[in-house]
Amino acid sequence: MFILYAVLAGLAAGWLMGGRVERLGQLRLKWPAAIVLGLGAQLVLFTEPVARQVGEWGPFLYVAFTLVVVAAVVRNGAIPGMAVVSVGAAANLVAVIANGGFMPASPAALAAAGRVVPAVYSNTLVSSSPWLWPLTDIFALPSWMPLANVFSVGDVLIGLGTALTLSLAMRPRHAAASDGRGEPLAAKGVASEH
Repeated sequence: MFILYAVLAGLAAGWLMGGRVERLGQLRLKWPAAIVLGLGAQLVLFTEPVARQVGEWGPFLYVAFTLVVVAAVVRNGAIPGMAVVSVGAAANLVAVIANGGFMPASPAALAAAGRVVPAVYSNTLVSSSPWLWPLTDIFALPSWMPLANVFSVGDVLIGLGTALTLSLAMRPRHAAASDGRGEPLAAKGVASEH
């Protein structure tokens, strides 16, 4: 799962910039339930029992849940980093819609990641010549990495935006006028030189 590595990278970058994880609690997302429910529904949709039940409705449901998540992400575009996530999510959505509700994966990328497509519905479709192929899953984490999988340029943008959002949210509010531990100098009675 490419996004997990992005989350870890964002947390590490935020910490290295003097940020603290507790500050993530101050991040005010709009429509958080839509994000959680949309992503959660996608995870449930791809479980074997549910995938068998939904059958041919799978692609339609996947697009619908993805639209919910994309709308919520776009709604949060004012948060630093979320605009990058929005572009990546939109790129993935366009690729999925262009390919009938599936995200095509190149056979070479799947082989590199050591993955196979499940027999029941999943969002992946193996194709060597899909529509909008540059936006599809043409990259892969190597099979020796934990949670190796295929990913797209949209996933890269989502990952970069997520890491950026997390790292910036962890920083002190007034990083330029802080004492190095994240406490604003004004709060300690230190006057600025303006």
